[in-house]
Amino acid sequence: MKTALLISTYNWPQALELIFKSIFEQTELPDEVLIADDGSTQETKDLINNFAQKSTFKVTHIWQEDKGFRKAIVLNKAVAATNCDYIIQIDGDCIMHPKFIGDHKKNAQTNTYLYGTRATITKNALPEIFIKKQTKFNFFSKNLKKKTRTIHCAILSQMYKPHAGVSSNFRGCNVSFWRNDFIAINGYNEAFEGWGREDSDLVIRLGNLGVLAKRLRYVGIVYHIYHPENSRNQLQENDLIQQQSIQNKLIKAPKGISQYL
Repeated sequence: MKTALLISTYNWPQALELIFKSIFEQTELPDEVLIADDGSTQETKDLINNFAQKSTFKVTHIWQEDKGFRKAIVLNKAVAATNCDYIIQIDGDCIMHPKFIGDHKKNAQTNTYLYGTRATITKNALPEIFIKKQTKFNFFSKNLKKKTRTIHCAILSQMYKPHAGVSSNFRGCNVSFWRNDFIAINGYNEAFEGWGREDSDLVIRLGNLGVLAKRLRYVGIVYHIYHPENSRNQLQENDLIQQQSIQNKLIKAPKGISQYL
């Protein structure tokens, strides 16, 4: 099984640098790192180039022009650019636990996507973690919210089994899936522009295809770096698009990854 780590990013090289550091600290490395860049400037490009030069694995940078929040589009382009079998996806504000990639790989199973958990790094902690380039946290780390989510215990994680439907605990910043399943539903629906619902719509359609969900709890941990909320201006419109997927039991996105394959 070839595995790609997919990272979405937009103009936050400070956070991306910590993510790159956490990749090198993984107990199991990915076969490829895909960076889905929604229009960042040269500073981010330079950081990625430096990261690629230090890496022993393939690094693919997919960039598109900055025309507003178009995350769904660039993620489709990124998944189209790889031949890896399994995609592990995080956001560009999530530092990974050292066993993160290994946890996703160990728990991967056919006809199932995985969704993991996140602890939250508070606003007050940001200056210190960026100065110290801190990537490792635990239950006793200061300035963390939801500290129980930092506990790593593979035995406890076995309590969670595959299920149908979308959990209220699902977050698109920590998810993994088979590339073939992603292609079968035509990937992200590119009708989503602006923040919100492109990730939950994706797993709703995976569920409509018959793919089960499994929660990663006590494994597959990320630490979400605080940032101001994105604009919710498009949320009402995006809610309507998602509702259509639910009501019509939609499987394939009308416009998605197929145009890049």
